[in-house]
Amino acid sequence: MNTDLNTRIIPLPFDDTQLAYAHKSNRELSKSHWLFTLMNYPWLVDIGARLATWALRHRLPVQWFIKHTIYEQFCGGENLNEVANIIHKLGASHIRTILDYGVEEKTTEEDFERTGQQLLETLAYGYSHRHIHIVSMKLSSLFMFSLLEKVSRIEQLDTPEKLAWQRGLDRVDRICRAAEDAGIYIHMDAEHSWIQGAIDQVAWQMSARYNKTKPIVINAIQLYRKDRLAFLEASHEHARNHGYICAVKLVRGAYMEKERARAREMGYPDPIHATLKDTHKAYNKALAYGIAHIEDMYVCNATHNEESCRMQAELMAKYHVQAGHPRIATAQLYGMSDNISYVMARAGYRVEKYLPYGPVAEVIPYLIRRTRENTAAGGQMSRELSRLRKELKRRHKGG
Repeated sequence: MNTDLNTRIIPLPFDDTQLAYAHKSNRELSKSHWLFTLMNYPWLVDIGARLATWALRHRLPVQWFIKHTIYEQFCGGENLNEVANIIHKLGASHIRTILDYGVEEKTTEEDFERTGQQLLETLAYGYSHRHIHIVSMKLSSLFMFSLLEKVSRIEQLDTPEKLAWQRGLDRVDRICRAAEDAGIYIHMDAEHSWIQGAIDQVAWQMSARYNKTKPIVINAIQLYRKDRLAFLEASHEHARNHGYICAVKLVRGAYMEKERARAREMGYPDPIHATLKDTHKAYNKALAYGIAHIEDMYVCNATHNEESCRMQAELMAKYHVQAGHPRIATAQLYGMSDNISYVMARAGYRVEKYLPYGPVAEVIPYLIRRTRENTAAGGQMSRELSRLRKELKRRHKGG
């Protein structure tokens, strides 16, 4: 930890739309404004999601339209060659890339191997691109979902299941080893609570193996769950006891509707905090805990919440941690919250953009989930729209 007593809070003008959108042309800005205007209506998002899913299922020719609208706003491209220009543009603004092969919940061994190979290729690609800092992966794309459920319930596996589990572990191990060799970190994304136990088990196992000197394996923690603050502290304790760096990505959460619906259906207590205020409280406590223990932790403040980013700056100043400290980062989704990303990058903080890529048809489930999540996230779409409108007005006046 840096003990420079002159460390101060750096001003973060999140309302500076000129800085936030300097990288966008007038045409790009207008297109984003149009998209966010549509997405500001939850009923329209729901209809669009259903139509897109139906059209793709029936192999209707809608991929071109999807690619050049919502896909283009939130994704980098269908393959690694297509994402290169975006990675370069982000890097020019001192923003590094988290590459995510946006394919989820595969079902066959062939699919799992194909996804694993794609992740290895992504790491190999990232080795020669200095602006790529992290590769994200979902274990539901590398293991059978039902197997993750069974391991999470701590049930005995039969012989075929044990073999399948070991194959999955071997896949993850190859990916983590390749990440270590490439000097690139791995985000192990959080998923549904009923498979998260297995994911956490794998994350701890791989962290103990690969995080001895660098935070190669980063486990995501969803703070809308009532038990996750305690889990963060348990993770830190496990790392201390086993001599490795505890690396975490803090998020509020992405599956609230499914979590609550399943809890009602199956008759168990809702795992999600009752109010958004409670979620914010848990998140802020987690962020404070991580930065207070940064000497043996890595913390990614993955949020679109301006208050959490100001809090990060305040905590770093409180503990005399310089803005560019290598163990603290903030991350936002590509296509959203540019006012946070570009302002914090300009101020010298380590900033990352989460950039999904992959075939349009296979990334649609990710896009639908993200759009619904942010439409429901306490006016997030309205805030995006308001900032875009403000910048368009400023440019129109010649400001």
